[in-house]
Amino acid sequence: MPSTDSSPVSSTLSSPVAGIVRVQLPQREVDIEYRWVGGAAEDVPLLVFLHEGLGSVSMWRDFPQRLCEACGCRGLVYSRPGYGRSTPRAPQESWDPDFMHLQARQVLPALLHALGVDSERHAPWLFGHSDGGSIALLHAAHAPGQVAGVIVLAPHILVEDISLSSIDEARRAYLETDLRERLARHHADPDSAFWGWNRIWLDPRFRDWSIEPEIESIRCPLLAVQGVDDEYGTLEQVRGIARRVPQTELLELADCGHSPHRDQPQAVIDACREFLRRHAR
Repeated sequence: MPSTDSSPVSSTLSSPVAGIVRVQLPQREVDIEYRWVGGAAEDVPLLVFLHEGLGSVSMWRDFPQRLCEACGCRGLVYSRPGYGRSTPRAPQESWDPDFMHLQARQVLPALLHALGVDSERHAPWLFGHSDGGSIALLHAAHAPGQVAGVIVLAPHILVEDISLSSIDEARRAYLETDLRERLARHHADPDSAFWGWNRIWLDPRFRDWSIEPEIESIRCPLLAVQGVDDEYGTLEQVRGIARRVPQTELLELADCGHSPHRDQPQAVIDACREFLRRHAR
C-alpha cells in the first residue's frame, strides 16, 4: 500500500520513490498518486510525465524509466485526480470544457509545490501524451518562467471529427467489451477515469474547444511528436502547433498510432535525447 504524505516536503531527495501526496486545491483537498524515476540528483533535468485521457502512473509501464536513463534525467510520473490511485471523481461529478485548463493552472502547480519542486529556481521539463500533452502546452503558455521545455506526443489543440468518432467507439467498447476490466488494472475506480474523460469529450459544449490562440505565448523549446496513423487526431494537431509556436520541432512517425511511446518507443527516446542534448542546460 503506498504511503500517504499530507504535508509538503522540502526536497525531492527526501520524498519517497512512490506514494500518495495530499494536495490543496482551491475547492478541495485531493490525494495524488506519484512515482519518481531515474536518478535522484537535482542538478539534472526533471521530466514531469502527464498521461493521456485514460492513463495513470502504471499505464506508462517502464517508458519513463527508459527515457530518463537514456537522457540522463530524473522523472516525476503522477495520476491526475480521477485516475489511477488518486482521489476518484465523485459519481455525479461532471467535468466542464475547461477541465484541462484547471489541470494546467491548479493541479500541476499544486502537486509540484507539495513535492518540493521549485519551478522558479529549477524549471522542469514537461512530457505530455494526448490530453496530458494539451495540459503541458497550457501550463507552458500560462507559466512561461516555470517550464524549461515541452515534449508532447499526440497532443490536442482543437477538436476534430476523427477524435470524436474514436472516443464514441471507446464508449461502445467500454459498455460492450472487457475494456472496463482492463482499465481496472490501472485505476482504482475505472468508471471515474473513463466517464470523466468520455462524457466531456462527447459533450456538445466541447465541440468548439481550442487552445490555438493560447499556445502562441509559449517561448520555451518544444518538440511535438505524432503518429501518421493516429486514430484520435490528424497531423493538423502538431502542424498547427508549429505554425503558432515557431521554435517547434516536429517528428511525424510512420506506422504509428496515438501512442508513439508504445508504437515507436526507440524513435521517441532517440528524438528526446537529441532534443534535450541541444536545449537542456
